[in-house]
Amino acid sequence: MNALIFAAGLGTRLGSISKNKPKALVEVAGKPMLLHAIEKLSAAGATNIVVNVHHHADMIKDYIATLHFTGVDICISDESEELLETGGGLLFAKDLFIPNKAIILYNADIITSANLAEMIAYHKQKKGIATLMVKDRETSRYFLFNKDMKLSGWKNINTNEFIYTRKAESYESLAFSGVHIVDYSILNLLGDVRKFSITNGYLDLSKEHSIFAWKCLNNYWFDIGTPEKWEKANDFMKKQ
Repeated sequence: MNALIFAAGLGTRLGSISKNKPKALVEVAGKPMLLHAIEKLSAAGATNIVVNVHHHADMIKDYIATLHFTGVDICISDESEELLETGGGLLFAKDLFIPNKAIILYNADIITSANLAEMIAYHKQKKGIATLMVKDRETSRYFLFNKDMKLSGWKNINTNEFIYTRKAESYESLAFSGVHIVDYSILNLLGDVRKFSITNGYLDLSKEHSIFAWKCLNNYWFDIGTPEKWEKANDFMKKQ
């Protein structure tokens, strides 16, 4: 199975914590977030892990060169010339994936105990082109799902902006959690390599294709986006 870790972000919201290093190498409980992600993905069965880089790219390359996981290949998708966001980053890495195998997409700044093996099994059972890990938590932007848990829209509660891609009697609002699984075929459906958010790609494709929600329940989950969130995750993980 393939995996892509999004590690190219600038990490500006972390302030001085990531001033001299890429966000992916910021440590949580004494371990870089990138290593947390690689361990999580390899344990779930990913044998081909791609890491995209941009900000402090050489530091991540040097760090990865020190790693060794039996039966797992770790390679770099170098976006040093242009940061392509999540959608563009996925398409840019196409040639590095094992053809016709599913791809787990994982934000480097996510720390979670969610069972990826269960999520993978759910993805295979549903046979959609993508499965999104979601949580029932407070945020400003939500994906909307119909009763069959198919992606059907999006809303921003701060701007009161709504997008509907499927008609439904009612919609469940769930927050995206930075982990997703896509079928290899989605690479052709998303079009040419360009700078764009995978969120927009999912919404466009959900009009004609099945994209399912997988709820992350009763698991810890952290998005290390700010110093406050980093401190909270760091304190929690030190006790695990």
